[in-house]
Amino acid sequence: MPTEIERKFLLRNENWKAHVTESHRIAQGYLALTDKAAIRVRIKGDGRAFLTIKSAEKGISRSEFDFPIPIGEAEALFPLCEGGVIDKVRYLVPVEDVTFEIDVFSGANTGLIVAELELNSEAQTFPVPEWLGDEVSGDPRYFNAALSRHPYREWEDQGHL
Repeated sequence: MPTEIERKFLLRNENWKAHVTESHRIAQGYLALTDKAAIRVRIKGDGRAFLTIKSAEKGISRSEFDFPIPIGEAEALFPLCEGGVIDKVRYLVPVEDVTFEIDVFSGANTGLIVAELELNSEAQTFPVPEWLGDEVSGDPRYFNAALSRHPYREWEDQGHL
């Protein structure tokens, strides 16, 4: 079964920008959100679209199933999404043997910047660059599914970069 092991962090500063090797825009929405799973539709700026099913387990590991779909079908699914469609630019920042994915959100989530890191195991160690801030992996407010329903602009405590 495909598993995603992901950690999320806030950022201390913008020094990561000097190390970006690639970026692309992402639009995504959630067709269904339950206490067991989320069904997401996503269009990447590189011309690919996916339908994804993610389990809603606690912790940093989740089952994740990605299915490529035609862009036209993904666009037709966006009006069926719950909450708003998330719009962000993802920047890839390699550090030693891992790549941080830094999401800079726009629209209703403008002002939020989160670094994500996908790991091969929960015990995997990784470098901690000076720009990496507090870990928010366990804070459900930072899950993209939650951001579609409760955008960052509506939060009372936005005290980070």
